Amino acid sequence: MKSYIKAIEYYLPDQKEYNDPEDKMTKKIGITVKNIAAENEYASDLAINAANKIFKSGACQASEIDFLIYCTQSPDYYLPTTACILQDKLGLSTSCGALDINLGCSGYVYGLSLAKGLIEAGMAKNIMFITSDTYSKYINPKDRNVKLLFGDAAAATLISGDDEINESMIGPFIFGTDGKGAEHLIVPAGGLREPITPESYEETLDNVGNSRSRANLYMNGNEIFNFAVIQVPKAVQELCDRNHMVLDDFNYFVFHQANQYMLETLRRKMDIPREKFSIQFADCGNTVSSTIPIALIRDFKEGKVKNGDKVLLVGFGVGLSWGVCSITMKIN
Repeated sequence: MKSYIKAIEYYLPDQKEYNDPEDKMTKKIGITVKNIAAENEYASDLAINAANKIFKSGACQASEIDFLIYCTQSPDYYLPTTACILQDKLGLSTSCGALDINLGCSGYVYGLSLAKGLIEAGMAKNIMFITSDTYSKYINPKDRNVKLLFGDAAAATLISGDDEINESMIGPFIFGTDGKGAEHLIVPAGGLREPITPESYEETLDNVGNSRSRANLYMNGNEIFNFAVIQVPKAVQELCDRNHMVLDDFNYFVFHQANQYMLETLRRKMDIPREKFSIQFADCGNTVSSTIPIALIRDFKEGKVKNGDKVLLVGFGVGLSWGVCSITMKIN
């Protein structure tokens, strides 16, 4: 049995937050609008809405899902795993496997690899893979480094198996990790190593006037940018070399939708034609693990990518972590 992506849906919360279009940083990052979860709205709520859109589309029924993979860095609790809660709220069978993976911007590629392995090893046939994050709840509104960038969203991807497909339509893959860079994109307080205390909420100013506490998201934008422009082209080249491919073999490219400046730098560095390169973040921001599926299904609906096309997916960011994979489009 070979695996393929059968359907993708996504959900954006109703509340919107606007960046000043005349602001120099807004022009650089290319993000004008972000969707922000309400105070009592959490990543799992967004996930439920995205998954239910799959069921309402007729792509499959809840009873047909035999595994749930949930990628988030905004879990409901330390434990239990949020995937178990989603299994119940989505009405999935109690014989359904369910697990969380804690990954950010590379999470979509990693999740696809897990789904492919489960299906092609004969352990599942229909996998609901959900990415969902509410980074806004970690962000200090006085920290422009992150406030202008990140939006909240969820995406649901239905990955299925088909005995009549001769070759897998997901993969090959390349993965990478450099934990030495963990400190460059982090919420320092809140885990067991640094539990929340009253001092965790004490704010400090950085050297450019941004304010944050240890309980807030911190990003060293220069280090993340330097990592991406070095590591992403290397990882893409490694996938091509290992599989006797070249960039011209791909019809389209969907990179993690970080921001305009970073993506344009990568596109030019790798000499990818603009018309083959996805840009789908201006009206929703950087939605972490959901950027790739949101961009992919938007591009599909807009006719920029079609069934049968070979698409290169590239995730990179928090961890530091990266993943590259090829897919062949077969969305119903």
